[in-house]
Amino acid sequence: MTNNSPLKWWQRAVVYQIYPRSFKDTNGDGVGDLQGIIENLDYLNDGTANSLGVDAIWISPFYPSPMADFGYDVADYCAVSPLFGNLATFDRLVAEAHRRGIKLIIDWVPNHTSDQHPWFVASRRSRTDPLRDWYIWRDPKSDGSLPNNWGSFFGGPAWTLDKTTGQYYLHQFAQEQPELNWRKPELRAAMLDTLRFWLNRGVDGFRMDVIGLIIKDAELRDNPLNPDVDPNLPPNDLFSRLQQVYNLDQDEVHAVIREIRGVLDEFDDRCGIGELWGELPRWVRYYGEQGDELQLPFNFRLIWQPWQAGAIRQAVDDLEGALPSFAWPNYVLGNHDQPRLASRLGGQAQARLAAMLLLTLRGTPTLYYGDELGLENGNIPPEKIQDPQGRNLGAQRTRDVTRTPMQWNDQRYAGFSTVEPWLPVSPDYQARNVAAQRQDARSMLSLYRRLLWYRRQQPALLGGRYQPIDSAAPDCFVYRREADGERRIIALNFAAEPRQVMIAASGRGQIVLSTYLDREATVSLGDITLRPHEGVIIE
Repeated sequence: MTNNSPLKWWQRAVVYQIYPRSFKDTNGDGVGDLQGIIENLDYLNDGTANSLGVDAIWISPFYPSPMADFGYDVADYCAVSPLFGNLATFDRLVAEAHRRGIKLIIDWVPNHTSDQHPWFVASRRSRTDPLRDWYIWRDPKSDGSLPNNWGSFFGGPAWTLDKTTGQYYLHQFAQEQPELNWRKPELRAAMLDTLRFWLNRGVDGFRMDVIGLIIKDAELRDNPLNPDVDPNLPPNDLFSRLQQVYNLDQDEVHAVIREIRGVLDEFDDRCGIGELWGELPRWVRYYGEQGDELQLPFNFRLIWQPWQAGAIRQAVDDLEGALPSFAWPNYVLGNHDQPRLASRLGGQAQARLAAMLLLTLRGTPTLYYGDELGLENGNIPPEKIQDPQGRNLGAQRTRDVTRTPMQWNDQRYAGFSTVEPWLPVSPDYQARNVAAQRQDARSMLSLYRRLLWYRRQQPALLGGRYQPIDSAAPDCFVYRREADGERRIIALNFAAEPRQVMIAASGRGQIVLSTYLDREATVSLGDITLRPHEGVIIE
């Protein structure tokens, strides 16, 4: 499939997610800040192939927050936490990013606020407060039990009793994150105005946190029991014991998202990205029947597949087959909620293959900070776990392992800070860091730089058609990208042994890039040898 209209910036872009707490600390408090992003924009893209070469950055929340969920509990949607800087720092970040041609995407958290947000402080004051219905409050059932059986993502029930008013409020995350009532027009208008606040400051787009949760079943009915419960679930994981039917992905959410898109369309060339899950037929609806909802509903399907050629190809083919003609695909392999790519896939060789896959498929790729170095899961002692999910559901569920400090050099604390960081630096920082990998022509960073800069020069990779190729080779995924008569063939070997790939009965091609970064050669398309976990691009 292809799209013949001129590409928008968000179709051409490679997006790079920055978890600001962990990117670069410039004021010596052990926590990253906005100034740390500004000072490293040249690393991300200085206009030359010596930089990484990304086109847009997405910054996780930096709003004022008690940090019960590290910024996803927002206490003020229209300000910057002093921990990260202030609005003047943010304005400099916008200006400096745009000066380098980098688009700026920020996180927007529409489903819930902090319990310290002024709206909720007022809402819980009394049952008659004008803001009471801006949140979801319910009486106990007649027997005194919870309003329904919903569970929290972070463990335990999704309801907490407010003793002052005698009602429960809904929170599907931490109890410090009460959920907003998007069925209330006044709340909806106030939230849309928070988008306009940042759009007027030059923000190019929003990544919208758990956007499919913002509308719940009007009757808040009990969710049905999950018949396939993992017997090893922690006892308090009530969420996973249920089928998520009434708490998310309600049909009415699409009208609300069209309103959100309408706000984006009040401004020139802005982009809406949504964090969404669900089966493909439901997920694809978030583009809108007329392309009037999200430009990029985040596609996590490759994260959930076994790391096998057949499964990955099937996921890609299924997506391509499901998209309407106006819809633009996108792919994500890592983020702040998932184990590190290199750890999840089983090693550095597999992570290199994943880099070539992500940056050569049709659509918009999103990278997670540090994946370009091959960072692996951090080692977080139980007593240093910060993540509420890990504290409540056990060390094996902590997301801290994927949020460790960026590794800039081999100095103490990896050049991230001059003091002990908020999370421990990974033990491999002296060898696995930006400074060292810049000097190594075959490092993971060098591979990402080569892929990113090659991609931006190739119309076939930016907007070209995708066509899978049956190579008759087990464990290999081979596909063609083509635009205006220009072709590139990508051949990926998922096996730990060499494989022979046949792309065509005759003809020759030129290997221009290998994940090993050690060969460029003319090859016969009828017999190409791929080494273990090797990927190649052929012109």
